[in-house]
Amino acid sequence: MTNEELIKRTFELARLAHGSTWPNPMVGAVIVKDGKIIGEGFHQKKGSPHAEVNAIENAKQKESVRGSTLFVNLEPCCHTNKTTPPCAQRLIEEGIKKVVISNLDPNPSVNGKGVELLKSHGIEVQWGVLETEGEKLNEVFFLNQRLRRPFIHFKAALTLDGKMALNNGISQWITGQEAREHAHHLRSLHQAIFVGGETVRKDNPKLTIRVKDYHGKQPWRIVLTKTGVLPPESHLFKDEFKSQTLIYTQKNLDFMFPSPQVKKVSTLSEVLNDLWERGLHNILLECGPRLASTFMSEGLIDRISLYQNPSFLGQGQDIFKNLEYKSLNHRSIMTDLETKWIGNDHYITGRPSCSPV
Repeated sequence: MTNEELIKRTFELARLAHGSTWPNPMVGAVIVKDGKIIGEGFHQKKGSPHAEVNAIENAKQKESVRGSTLFVNLEPCCHTNKTTPPCAQRLIEEGIKKVVISNLDPNPSVNGKGVELLKSHGIEVQWGVLETEGEKLNEVFFLNQRLRRPFIHFKAALTLDGKMALNNGISQWITGQEAREHAHHLRSLHQAIFVGGETVRKDNPKLTIRVKDYHGKQPWRIVLTKTGVLPPESHLFKDEFKSQTLIYTQKNLDFMFPSPQVKKVSTLSEVLNDLWERGLHNILLECGPRLASTFMSEGLIDRISLYQNPSFLGQGQDIFKNLEYKSLNHRSIMTDLETKWIGNDHYITGRPSCSPV
């Protein structure tokens, strides 16, 4: 197998823990000796052994890893300010001969230091194999480390003429059952779901993951309101997960809610800073047109996923109704697109370019 094929295998292994490793990245590792794979592993969740260690332990059930080559999608860690031992040191102790890496770790505590440690002990190191694909796999982690803010993924259902709802705000349901189930799976890959006060008032959403055989954690529910006016009988404030609801408001709330879960703010940046401090680094934005326009105009949307139904509403609420660009040259263009049909709905996801409004 080629280096590229083996790195692709590390991607496959890493994805097995998609949604379970926050705030850590997804990492997979493969060990090859005498031209054959002798061990594989991946990082399963925060605080558990890293991919390299799991691959070593898997291989050692059959034979020694001394003299082998380890393939991994992210640079082995070398720092001790975490709950697990540094992987680079373990590779040195086990006598690994060569390490092939997709991406260097953007974490300032690593960022090339792991490579240098391995090289200083005579281990051959190669990096940059399928680097673009590797960064896409861990796009949340890379943005977190570089910008020190949460990754914002905007999700919306809309018609062919770009409408998210009728003029009266009714939007349930634009897409079919299969697309809605897929959207619940998308929720399971995020730590929190973010909506505006208008969405709470109009839809009374639960913002939970409701798919068959799902046994993972329910996401945090985040509400941003300018007015402080929210229906106290809403699911978000009454259901069994009410302790996982956070409210950010510009004015005092018009009802009582536990104070640690309510924060008065003036700007969107304050909200994102607070979410970052709370350890919520991967956010699914399911808001209406106004709040979506605000996020977009401030360059704070990092991925967009759309479920487009082959129907028309005519008069209705446009997806980015308050967004206005100076010229066509300034418009935001989605790149790195992936598309597929889900039932009768077309799913498209990509990264928006950030241009001045």
